[in-house]
Amino acid sequence: MNGIKNEIKMSREAILNAVKNNKPEALPMPTINQDAFAETIDLLATFKSNMALVGGIVKEVDISTIDKEISTNYQKAKHIVSATTKSTLGTVPVSKETDPHTLEAIDLAIVEGELGVSENGAIWVTANNSLVRALPFITNDLVIILDKNKLCLHMLQAYDLINKRDRDFGVFISGPSKTADIEQCLVVGAHGAMSLMVLLV
Repeated sequence: MNGIKNEIKMSREAILNAVKNNKPEALPMPTINQDAFAETIDLLATFKSNMALVGGIVKEVDISTIDKEISTNYQKAKHIVSATTKSTLGTVPVSKETDPHTLEAIDLAIVEGELGVSENGAIWVTANNSLVRALPFITNDLVIILDKNKLCLHMLQAYDLINKRDRDFGVFISGPSKTADIEQCLVVGAHGAMSLMVLLV
């Protein structure tokens, strides 16, 4: 048995050394002419249209009416996590130390997005926004509050904006969870939230 283990270990080391010794020279990142992707479009209208296309619901609201809007649309939600001070509807307290396994029964999660992308309706959500990384995915329904003045045209601009961030967890969310198999059968809620509502303030 020891002999087999040693052979596996040596084989692994040999492969890693071969990769290391034959590593190609690093190349500079390509220069992308962002002007080639410039468009004169209504960022807000395009964002709304593309969010609807991927199954999300978008509403423009005043900050003072956020709780009323959420309560009206999610009347049956009882186990609610609010990771934002813009909503007082939270019934389940969470912190960065919360074990995500304890959130399996969450009906609704309310988080903030940092920026939106018009070309695909994606919203950048960080660990600071959600407190628990699994929260946007483990919840049954998801509400994202987004400043409508923080929309960019496309992903190139979005990556420029987040490039100098602290290297912590972040994810682009576009619509509710969904998948489509080879027969093009769309299934919503396949891996996470069954619905996504974006409240633009």
